Amino acid sequence: MGPLSSILPSLPWTTLEIIMNVVAGLGAIMIVYGVFLEAERRQDAVFAVGSACLFIYALWVGNTIFSIAMGGFALASFIELMEIMLGRHQHSEELVEKYRHPEKN
Repeated sequence: MGPLSSILPSLPWTTLEIIMNVVAGLGAIMIVYGVFLEAERRQDAVFAVGSACLFIYALWVGNTIFSIAMGGFALASFIELMEIMLGRHQHSEELVEKYRHPEKN
């Protein structure tokens, strides 16, 4: 037995299992990274790709609730990204002011 058999007892993994775990890991990293992005366009793009990766993983493991959650998150992020790209996503001056000065409300 190899040195990793005590840490990861299910080794050896097939190539497909390795690919799916890498896709899931990258998706999780992208979603966490997206939280820290300030630019809304970049944030939505990172969320869409990250949640799509996790959606693929959820389908692969057969988890229905996780599939629905990640599919919905991917779709919502993609729709908002398209609204931004097409110029339809705008914030009113009132909303911007509430965001900048929340203590006035």
